[in-house]
Amino acid sequence: MADRILIGHGSGGKLMHQLLRNLISPLTGIEELLDSAVLDINTCKIAFTTDSYVVSPLFFPGGDIGTLAVNGTVNDLSVVGAEPLFLSLGLILEEGFELKHLERILMSIKSSAEAAGIKVVTGDTKVVNKGKGDGIFINTSGIGIIKGEVELTPKNVRPGDRVIVTGPIGNHGVAVMAERNSLKFDPPLYSDTRALNDLVREILKAGKAVHVMRDPTRGGLATTLKEIAEEASVCIEIEETRIPIMPQVRGACEILGLDPLFVANEGIIVAFVEEDMAESLLETIRAHPKGKEAEMIGIVRASPEGMVLLNTEMGGTRMIEMLSGEQLPRIC
Repeated sequence: MADRILIGHGSGGKLMHQLLRNLISPLTGIEELLDSAVLDINTCKIAFTTDSYVVSPLFFPGGDIGTLAVNGTVNDLSVVGAEPLFLSLGLILEEGFELKHLERILMSIKSSAEAAGIKVVTGDTKVVNKGKGDGIFINTSGIGIIKGEVELTPKNVRPGDRVIVTGPIGNHGVAVMAERNSLKFDPPLYSDTRALNDLVREILKAGKAVHVMRDPTRGGLATTLKEIAEEASVCIEIEETRIPIMPQVRGACEILGLDPLFVANEGIIVAFVEEDMAESLLETIRAHPKGKEAEMIGIVRASPEGMVLLNTEMGGTRMIEMLSGEQLPRIC
């Protein structure tokens, strides 16, 4: 019998990470798994990314699948240092999908693209049989240009670097989960989906002091940190008390048995920055409307390599690993 791998609905967990590292990457020739590929074309350096969006429900507090598709692509380009320019739009529609819903999603795509300053320039539409598409799936690809000598990669991470997160974690995943299960919060909780290219412009003013940035979507903050620790062969030590989490998110996760560290985000960035510039950059981020709740949550150590250690509020230390399963499927 041929070897088999069980592939679940979600992505971002340990199994998907292994699938990417051990099968997809070697057979496709993809050398570095960044949020966007960085390509040298003559004298120009561009970033190119692609992603697919299968969120359920399609509409949730703070956004919908259309805003998610645009903002997610913009952010994937931005965190490698690119200025997002162009977007492709692929729509897979299920037979019988209501035109009023499609119009609403397209209006969201239009307004989100205009707000981010990116232009939809090409696309494709396919219709699949009833029951085969769950309403609508969206695929986007984005192109951006990288100016100057920007080079953001985990290979730049060094012991002593500080770890900054630009806002509260877990908002998107919990907002989608709440809508799916008809849960209400007081005050209301909204997805944090938003384009962050304007915030990234401010961060990049710190120049080479910024070593790498990531968009902690599927798998959340924990998976992003674990991937960087492994790729950079360093240890990342973070402080639980410094991680910004909204009370509604913390409460919902406690009730449902979820860990906010693994819940998806769609409107924050994790940045690794040289120690000498970390405090001033943190103040710069906090001065921006999309970074007012930024925090410095940790430090990079030389060893043990590939590890993420969480110093807990109770005074202990917890080792962070990737999830073997998926906490919240279909949230991106």
